[in-house]
Amino acid sequence: MFIDAVTVKLTAGRGGDGIVAWRREKYIPKGGPYGGNGGRGGSIILMADTNELSLENFRHIRSYFAENGKPGGPNSRQGRTGENLILKVPFGTIVKDKKTKEILFDFTPEEKEWTICKGGKGGKGNVFFKSPTNQAPNIATPGLLGETIEVDLELKLIADVGLVGMPNAGKSTLLSKITKANVKIGAYPFTTLHPNLSYIENEDLSRIFIADIPGIIENAHLDKGLGLSFLKHIERTKALVYVIDISGEEGRDPFEDFQILQKELKEYKNELLDKPFVVVLNKIDLDKSHLDHFKKSYPFDPKSLIEISALQEEGLTDLVEQIRLTILKN
Repeated sequence: MFIDAVTVKLTAGRGGDGIVAWRREKYIPKGGPYGGNGGRGGSIILMADTNELSLENFRHIRSYFAENGKPGGPNSRQGRTGENLILKVPFGTIVKDKKTKEILFDFTPEEKEWTICKGGKGGKGNVFFKSPTNQAPNIATPGLLGETIEVDLELKLIADVGLVGMPNAGKSTLLSKITKANVKIGAYPFTTLHPNLSYIENEDLSRIFIADIPGIIENAHLDKGLGLSFLKHIERTKALVYVIDISGEEGRDPFEDFQILQKELKEYKNELLDKPFVVVLNKIDLDKSHLDHFKKSYPFDPKSLIEISALQEEGLTDLVEQIRLTILKN
């Protein structure tokens, strides 16, 4: 299941208590304090991992605790430090304070690891308090509590390209043809119910990561249809690929579809229209009667238009090359 938003409570480990103990060897008559310090509590570390694609691991468990530190021992023994708890998240995860909504951390390829909760310090044993004026201290201190925080984890996919289009425009079919993605495909609205992420591998083994965003409909920016829950995944992409059903088989005008898509992106976040883009005129195998009208109405560089049939695998080589060039320009 694709989960892109959860709330979790995180509690680092409590420090171990210091203890009061005395040295009692037979041949050391004066003895003295011998109680060790407690160990520090374990911390909680969030770590981005390329193998994690969603926040699904947090779906059933919403509270996490690191191990407490162990108490000190006799013979001035230091208590064991509690084990750190490492929680893995996908790249693109944003951590927000639950109460203030302040962004605390953003997991990007440059920022992969963050200690979000530090463990509490261990308490002091009575050996710590020994001094020339206090040769037999009979005190020890308890360990301190670890840090606690409640946060919202929100995932915004990191991809080079975002595929956007109306329902049934053929985005999933296209993704399956130009990448190794195994995606659900069907002739009914909202086949894609969550973003799919895959990649094109170039000859030099470099990769172009592509996110297939679930179908956008008019007023998506007002949370209609699948709405706002997935528009956010377009924000981090370097370029956009508009996938237009040029056949008009759904009874819609293809150019109006393009205008609606641009309007929805603008209403959601105006900067999205500043991203470089390619417009894919898909399903040319079914009907080409709308092509002339679209091209005459299209206000941008005609070189950004690519005619394809994803199903029949026509024009895909040219499309992949155009995507590569578009990313390089960014």
